[in-house]
Amino acid sequence: MSSTIQPGDHRAYMELALDLARKSPPKPTNYRVGAVIVDLASNDILATGYTLELPGNTHAEQCCFMKLAEQYGIPEERLDEVLPSALALYTTVEPCSKRLSENLPCVERVVRLASSIKVVYVGSLEPETFVSNNTGKQTLQDAGISVVHIPGLGSEILAVATAGHIE
Repeated sequence: MSSTIQPGDHRAYMELALDLARKSPPKPTNYRVGAVIVDLASNDILATGYTLELPGNTHAEQCCFMKLAEQYGIPEERLDEVLPSALALYTTVEPCSKRLSENLPCVERVVRLASSIKVVYVGSLEPETFVSNNTGKQTLQDAGISVVHIPGLGSEILAVATAGHIE
């Protein structure tokens, strides 16, 4: 879908991801996260997602990839064969490096697409509420994917992400 956001307006894309995160139901066992995948060459939004948008214990990034796989009619594992070669992933919280639900961690899903996803923009690093020592950022960087923090929305992102958590 065509984007009305100007190319390179990282804050606007992060605000879009935050708006998506607000759609996620508050639960004590999940972060409410939003994600947007953008084709850097055309500035088109290829997919959006948010936590628990699709059936199962789905994360935002996972929902984006599931939608793309459905759109192209191929398994998620083969998306690297069809996606453009310069994509950006905007996600309100750093992609997870471990899933307690036995699902594939989001960082592994992103790394599978390292030939397409060149940069991951994050609004906040993952708090250590559920998984200590998240290695997502380092794993992405080791795969040649840049990780860039978008400042200015961190407290709002964490407030949305942790809604429903028991204090």
